[in-house]
Formats: sequence, C-alpha cells, structure tokens
Amino acid sequence: MTTFEALYVPAPLREAVSDQAWLTAMLEAEAALAKVTGAEVDEDVFQPEGYDIVALCEEGRADASPVVPLARALRERAPGAHGPATSQDILDTAAMLVARSARSLMLAELDGASAAAAALAEAHRSTVMAGRTLLQRARPTTFGLRAAGWLVGLVEARQRLVDARLPAQLGGPAGTLDPELASRFASELGLEEPVVPWHADRGPIAELAGALEAMGAACGKVGLDVVLLAESEVGEVSEADGGGSSSMPHKQNPASAVLARACARLVHANASLLTRGEHELDRAAGPWQAEWPALSAALAFAGGSAAAARRSLEGLRVHPDRMAENARGLGEDVGAAAALVDRALARYREHE
Repeated sequence: MTTFEALYVPAPLREAVSDQAWLTAMLEAEAALAKVTGAEVDEDVFQPEGYDIVALCEEGRADASPVVPLARALRERAPGAHGPATSQDILDTAAMLVARSARSLMLAELDGASAAAAALAEAHRSTVMAGRTLLQRARPTTFGLRAAGWLVGLVEARQRLVDARLPAQLGGPAGTLDPELASRFASELGLEEPVVPWHADRGPIAELAGALEAMGAACGKVGLDVVLLAESEVGEVSEADGGGSSSMPHKQNPASAVLARACARLVHANASLLTRGEHELDRAAGPWQAEWPALSAALAFAGGSAAAARRSLEGLRVHPDRMAENARGLGEDVGAAAALVDRALARYREHE
C-alpha cells in the first residue's frame, strides 16, 4: 500500500499497518516467546529501534521472509532468542497483532458513521422521498428509512469485525510443538488460543477478510447512495464539504462518498486474495507470502472506507423540498417506512 495512500487512509491507520508496525509486532511476538519458554533474553533486545525493517526485507528476499534475518539478528544479541518457533509462527502472530491494532481504529470509524446514520434516520423518519428500484422512481419511502438501511449495514459489519477470531500461532517447524506452550504464548499476547496450528489452514485470515469485505460493502453502499442522490438532476442530498474541480469552479462533488466507494473496491480486491483457498500441506509456497501486503491493504482500505463514509454522513445536507418534488404523484403512505426506522434505531441502541 504505497500509491497515494494518504489520500485514502487516515494517518493513524496507515501507521497501524505500516512496515514499522509489523516489525514492532514481530518483536512483540519474539519477546512473548522468550518469556513463555524461559529464555534469558534482555528486554532491550526486542526494542524496534534496534532494527531496520527495510534492511531486513532486503536481506530477507533471499529467504522469502523477513523473519529469517530478524531471527539471525536476535540470536547474535541473545542466543536464546527465537527459541522453537518457525518463521511463520512469528509472522502469523504479528499479523494478528497488527489486525488487532487496526481493528480498534476501524471500530471507532464505524461507530462514528453509525452514529451519524442513526441521527439522520431519526431526524428524517417521516421525510418523504421517492423509492427507486432499477434506478427508476418506485413507491414513496422516507429518507429516514434509507439512512436506517445504512445504519443496519454498518452495525452488522461492525459485529462481524468484532467477532473475527485473532489467534496466536506457535506450531514450530512442522506444527508439532507442545500445545501447552502455544496456550501460554497466546495468553501472554492476549490473543486467542488455536485448537491446532493454522499454518496451512487459513480460516482465521479468511474470516477476517470476510469481515473486512462486509465493512467495505456497508461503507461502499453509503457512498454509492450518496453519489446517486447528490446528482445534479436529483439533488436530494449534498456534502457540506464537497470536493472541487480543477477546471469547473461551479462543481461541488461528493468527494467523501467517492472515496468510500473507491476504498470499498480496494478492500474487495485485496480481501479476495486472502480467501483464495487451500495452502499446501504444512507450509504454503507463495500464497502465504502474498497474504502480508494484501492484509495490510485490506485493513487500511476498510478503515479508509469507514472514515470516508463517516465524513460524508456527518456533513450530509438533506434537501426535503427536493425530495418532495421528486416524489410528487407517488403518494404519501409511508407509515410502514417510519415503523421500520424505529426498528432499526432500537436495534442500534441495543448495541451502543
């Protein structure tokens, strides 16, 4: 994730999935391993300031892993470091630590987007607008119900993200290490304990990818609807801080909604790599190595999508008069729509 990354992803989330964050997570895993195995290693050995992640990656190209040169560097300083672990133990555990840090940031963005959607749903519970099916005017609905639909999608995506398992990994060279050691390792890091090593069973990664997909879809839906409703010919909403044009000063583009959609697509592109299926026997040759940048990107863009959706919703201007004009002749029976808004808000408040 390098091209124009600051455009899509807020700085705290970029930092949470950065190469430096992965280095810190790998060293955290190594420190926990030393502790649970009783290795006599000074804590200073595991300080990230003592290592250069770029140099480790350059050196690690020969091994297809940054952990191999990292382990060498650790053992030069403390022979007991790295213990019985294999490279995948450290990298998979680091991936879960990185995901945990990113998840806390993503949940905050989702909470903000949900609160904004809930406020719109409540304020416009009975604001009549045209329903649209196949992009054509249908029966009347309310803008509150449209916002309630966004709200439910965001709340459900949040729950999937919360439920995604983040297990530690400690199976050793062939996945046969004592499970009691793995249990202590997971406890030390505050990660879930796996039943057996998941070196070649990528269920936890696929589960996390699915949650990120759901998050991107929910935020992308917000972005798409706002883009459509903000069209000049529709004019039912607009963003308070709309983006400009380099050549047309009169334009006010729904830039946050546009970025929410763009990030959602990038989540999908990267998450699809994380759910491509089986890995070979006890250690994958290629598919595992491809996961690392894809996971960072999927985490970052999911957070970017939520942040953009939040900005769009928090500054959304609703134009009821234009909605009423566009809904003229469709009727005004929206009682059921208002009741559905109440259901959505009640469910949201249960999860607050």
